[in-house]
Amino acid sequence: MLNEIRYEYYESVDSTNERIKSRAHQDESQGLVISAGHQTAGKGRIGRKWESPSHESIATSLLLTPAEISLEAIPTITVVAAMAVRDAIHRIYGLEGQIKWPNDIVIDGKKICGILTEMEMRDGKVWYVVVGIGVNVHNKTFPKEIAFKATSIDIELSKTGEKRGSRKELTKEIWNSFKKYYNIFIETQDMSGLKEEYERYLANRGNRVRIEAQDDSYEATALGINNQGELIVDYQGEEK
Repeated sequence: MLNEIRYEYYESVDSTNERIKSRAHQDESQGLVISAGHQTAGKGRIGRKWESPSHESIATSLLLTPAEISLEAIPTITVVAAMAVRDAIHRIYGLEGQIKWPNDIVIDGKKICGILTEMEMRDGKVWYVVVGIGVNVHNKTFPKEIAFKATSIDIELSKTGEKRGSRKELTKEIWNSFKKYYNIFIETQDMSGLKEEYERYLANRGNRVRIEAQDDSYEATALGINNQGELIVDYQGEEK
């Protein structure tokens, strides 16, 4: 169970995930959150670079040291984190985000958040897990290659004339939400207690999606997820 969260903030770091890893190697206990105003070497999924303009976006990471968690359950933590971000954004700002499987948060089809979960093994068991979250908050512009598919809290709030977002407020609300969802998840180490809520906000549920796989790509209809957080689709009348 995740019982307490402790916060540390730095003006600039290479990567909040890397800082958490370093502290884990110093036997830091579970619940440490490191956030930064700027990352010089932030990264996203599949080795992609994650842009972190100075003091415009949230860059924050959490250390978990789950006892006796199965290796198979680790990827599902990313799915849980997506629920936490969507929940926090909605509760603070009333913005209706959806989850693009597995862990992107989108508003009106545009991405506002990225999540990267990493882990390390020791003695054949999971030693620690790092949950890294980046959220666009004050960003007004984006690099050309992603400008058509990215948004921010401030951009979305400006559509209704609402107040400017707060990086500090949203960071704490995200981790409070994560604690709530994670403690439900860790009891069973699957999505059985969260699946229904996750599917409620699953983008493209019931719609056609394109599945990009290493050995094949195809179109199918998104149905939902299973208890392991895997996407279930209907492909030519067969569930996959």
